Amino acid sequence: MTTTARHRIRLLFPAAMAALAVSATTAAAPTSSATTAEHAVTAHRHQTPAKGPKAMLDAWLRLWNGDFTQASRIISPDFKVHAALLDGGDGSSIRGADGLVAWISQTRAAFPDLRFSLQIDPLIAGHQASVRWTATGTYAGGFPGAKAQPGTTVTFSGTDTLRIKDGKFVEYWLNSDTLQLLTQLHAL
Repeated sequence: MTTTARHRIRLLFPAAMAALAVSATTAAAPTSSATTAEHAVTAHRHQTPAKGPKAMLDAWLRLWNGDFTQASRIISPDFKVHAALLDGGDGSSIRGADGLVAWISQTRAAFPDLRFSLQIDPLIAGHQASVRWTATGTYAGGFPGAKAQPGTTVTFSGTDTLRIKDGKFVEYWLNSDTLQLLTQLHAL
């Protein structure tokens, strides 16, 4: 596998599973490019943080469904990701709202209509929140090693755990069913 392919997998795959699902009916804002995403983060840099864990989780879902205006409201500049990436990385290169939005944008390039639904209600304890989700979307192509045809519907699940500090998410742990997604993409 080439370095470019590994880099794309590192950015693309884990993000596809990184969304937190609080409501299956929240509408996603359309996105077209990383430039739009970067503008949304910059334009909303001074928004008031979401109030309380439930509001933050609702905004997290909207962010992963393409509403990048949520990022600066809920993501700390110190935000860091913990995820087992396909290239062996640990997610530590994904930092702050800008890094997260870039990661989400890469995901939405391969699965532009990706939507998440809640399997169980979120668990909130102090400064921690966790949720089990299922994601469904249509593969648009471009995933390194995938033999699935564009238009293939994929469904996979995972669990997100987030740490909250000063009204923003500061840390994120992802556990997802990588085998489930890779099998559907015929990438094994």
